[in-house]
Amino acid sequence: MQYHKAAKLSELTEGKGKRVVINGIPIAFFLVSGKIYAIADTCTHEHASLSEGEVQDCVVTCPRHGAQFELETGRAITLPAYIDAKRFDVRVEGDIIYVGE
Repeated sequence: MQYHKAAKLSELTEGKGKRVVINGIPIAFFLVSGKIYAIADTCTHEHASLSEGEVQDCVVTCPRHGAQFELETGRAITLPAYIDAKRFDVRVEGDIIYVGE
C-alpha cells in the first residue's frame, strides 16, 4: 500500500471534519476521542461534503440530507444513503498524517 502525506495532526479539531484532496480524491479526516479516521469526503447519496457534517459517537451525518456513515468502516447506516463511503488507512508520524491508497 502506498501512503501519501495528507495533513498535519495539529490541523485537526476534535469532532470536526477536514477535507483534503489527494491525487484528485477528496478525503474527509476526523479526529474523534484521539483517533483519526479517513473516509471519502463525498456522500454516496448526493455528493455533499461529509467533512462539513456533524460528528457524534464516530458517526458523521451528511449536511445535505442526513445520511449517516460510520467513521471506522465508512458503512452507510441510514437512508437516504445505501452505498458505503470508501475508508482509507491512516498512519501518523510525529505531526504528519499519511493516508493509504
